[in-house]
Order: sequence, then structure tokens, then C-alpha cells
Amino acid sequence: MSTRAITAVLAVVLIFGAFGVGVLATTPHSPSSLAATPTAAHTVVLEPAKLAAQAAILYDLQSGQVLYQKEAYDPLPLASVAKLMTAEVVLSRKSPDTPVEITAADIKPEGDSKLRVGQTLLLRDLISLALVASSNDAIEAAAHTLGSNYLMVMNETAQTLGLTKTRFYNATGLDIDIQTAGAYGSAYDVTRLAALLYLDHPDFFELTTRSDIGINLDGGEIVLPATAVQLHSLPGFVAAKTGYTDLAGGNLVAVFDLEPGHTVVAAILHSTREGRFTDMKTLIESARIQL
Repeated sequence: MSTRAITAVLAVVLIFGAFGVGVLATTPHSPSSLAATPTAAHTVVLEPAKLAAQAAILYDLQSGQVLYQKEAYDPLPLASVAKLMTAEVVLSRKSPDTPVEITAADIKPEGDSKLRVGQTLLLRDLISLALVASSNDAIEAAAHTLGSNYLMVMNETAQTLGLTKTRFYNATGLDIDIQTAGAYGSAYDVTRLAALLYLDHPDFFELTTRSDIGINLDGGEIVLPATAVQLHSLPGFVAAKTGYTDLAGGNLVAVFDLEPGHTVVAAILHSTREGRFTDMKTLIESARIQL
């Protein structure tokens, strides 16, 4: 296991332990026997008006402390940030090398990821397309590997993790109609979910540092652009997941190394399409200066 992965294990123990949720014993890589002493954490001072987002939060992975928050405990539409949970539950129950045949139901969601009925992809490729390029078709196909009760699995997992403001109505996070989002959650919940995916499946989450994602098929190659490229120029960028719908606005959750050995997770909810990236930059740069 890499130094970064070991740090992440210790950090997530602190995060979930600090909030009184005994969840890690239920996860595939349960590190419940590990112990660590939280480091001192300072508060990041940032005027709420400096962020366009309705909600934001910054987590210190080493101490498990909230360093900054703006309306971080209110449930809001998640958009494609919901794919973090879909990826987590699928990868925790299925081998990444599981072959998956694409069905008509898989390609019904909004967006065209160039997947076609009858194609067979490995689950690892579907998850990669979903995280890097936010493919709705890919995450739908991945979710269907769990059977028709995949939403029950996702919501039960959220409950087990203590994500009390989180609820899933589909695997993609796409709006169901003009009033109902496909998933809801707080910025607080989102950062904890992102921390868990980073702990359990860092190789997949860290693919989001790429500028695109390519998948080889018998009929050729699928190449889709990454959705988080605006973060790639920021120092210390480790991983991210974007989201955008009419109801959610612009959402973004990201993992950064402020310096070697000091990793944070930040979430921006209900900003604008471009403002989510500006907000993230403002939050991370403020943290880097003040911590």
C-alpha cells in the first residue's frame, strides 16, 4: 500500500470516528484496528460572500476536523456527485473485471457517452467513464450489476455511514423532473462520502486527474473528455467529482494535498457551472495560505 493510501486509511478512521459513526467495520477495507492521534487544526477564515455556492465545506483528513463551512449541513440536490455513492457500492460488491453487457435501459439517461446496446465492457471501464467523464450511461450500467434493488443498497449504505441528509432516487443524480432531484445530500455528507471512496478505491478516484478517458472496444475506442480539467492546474490536486443540473446548479467535491502529508477534502454545492471551480480555487488557496 502506498504512503498516500496509508495516510488516507488513518485519516478516514479519524473522520468517521470523530463524528461517532462506527461505519468502517462494515466496509471492505475496514481499518478499525488502526489508531492515530489527531493533529491540531486551524480554522480557515473566509467570508461567505466570497463564494458563489450556497454551501461549502473543507475537511482536514488528518485530524477529521471541519476547517471551514458555509451552510454545510443543509440537504441540496447532488447532481452527478451522486455517482460517488454508486461507484462505492458497486466496487465494494463486484470485481472491477466483471464483464457488463450494455442494455437499452442503460443508455436511457440524458447524455450520449457513445455506448451502444450489446457492447460488453468491464466494470472498471464503466466506473472510469463515470468518474472521469461523468458518463450517465456508464454509471447506470454499473448500477444495474447490483440488480433491481441497487437504490435500496445505495440508501442503506448512506444510512449505515451516518449520512443523515443523503437520499438517492437514481444512480446518476440527474433531475427527475423540474421539482425533484435524483439525489440529495449536504456538503458535510458529500465530503465524508468522497473521503470513503478515496480510502477504498483511490486508483479509480485518482483517474480524475486525467484530461480524458479512453476505453478500447472491439468496435473501436471511446474517448471522452474529463469534467474536472479546470482543477488540474491547481497545485496538489488529487481527485474530484463534478455535478451540474438545473436544480443542483454547479457542484464539485475535490481532494487536495495542501502540502505533502496534509490532505483535505472540499465540497462546493449549488454554485454555477463555472463558479464551482472558482469557488473551489478560492477555498483551497485560502486554506493553503492560512494553514
